[in-house]
Amino acid sequence: MSPASPMSETRHDWQVDEILELMGRPFNDLLFAAHTVHRAHFDPNAVQVSTLLSIKTGACPEDCGYCPQSAHHEVELERERLLPLEEVLEAARNARSHGASRFCMGAAWRNPTDRNLERVIEMVEGVKQLGLETCMTLGMLTDTQARRLKDAGLDYYNHNLDTSPEFYGQVITTRTYQDRLETLAHVREAGINVCSGGILGMGESRRDRARLLQQLANLPRHPESVPINNLVQVEGTPLAGTEALDPFEFVRTIATARILMPASYVRLSAGRTDMHDELQALCFFAGANSIFYGDKLLTTPNPGENHDRALFERLGIHPLEHSDEGASCETCGGVDIHAA
Repeated sequence: MSPASPMSETRHDWQVDEILELMGRPFNDLLFAAHTVHRAHFDPNAVQVSTLLSIKTGACPEDCGYCPQSAHHEVELERERLLPLEEVLEAARNARSHGASRFCMGAAWRNPTDRNLERVIEMVEGVKQLGLETCMTLGMLTDTQARRLKDAGLDYYNHNLDTSPEFYGQVITTRTYQDRLETLAHVREAGINVCSGGILGMGESRRDRARLLQQLANLPRHPESVPINNLVQVEGTPLAGTEALDPFEFVRTIATARILMPASYVRLSAGRTDMHDELQALCFFAGANSIFYGDKLLTTPNPGENHDRALFERLGIHPLEHSDEGASCETCGGVDIHAA
């Protein structure tokens, strides 16, 4: 790897005007800077791969405007109760057989009840016994719930900020931005690795994207993983029909996230089915180094494993082995439970 550049220094005091200046640089200059930072911290030809399972689908009381799982929206989605333990473990075994080192589980809840938490803890313990790392996304957590999950052996927790504080109220009204920040604090204080990012293409401005990254980069400790979702427009949700984001703007956001959080894993999350291979290649060059394997992310489509293998081969990329991840080991990379 190349020596660290001055821009790769870890900071937690970014100003929004600084971030906007980065995002507005000539495209080639921005990508060169981001790629230089990326090489200072990571193997530029390695991408971390995880598998994700929806353990409880639909009927969520939140009103997130992008979410097909919200009970507030009329979408064609079959609601499912919490999956039985053995069904989850079978899916984990299958993921392990296909090369996954981490198994991520998501439930469409506002927050887990204590009874549901007991069942989730059994899943964490069972998956870890299979030799896989574990990640959960269950909605908001109390400090006590976070500690219980840590005691059960949970490695990572995903809870996205979604967008800027200013734009947030146009997308979600049933939980506040502060609620999300408090859950991240509970997770961090419990000693669980943090996975938190956002969704692009919801009608937000570039300044909103800069403010989202500012919120993440100025946390006391950067998230181990920063998932960047491209909005998947689902018929029946309020954001269906939103004007699509310029692909170059998506790459700019990836590159800026890499510069602001140089040692975090930046994940291409939901929305990859709408990305051409060339766009994904640009994202990898700009600093993205994590994806989900499998043809489904909770409720929305994802490129199949064969397609991803073929793309990796064309680009000379290899999946990151668990033993190679080191101290900056990445979280599940988190598709927000409502974004997928």
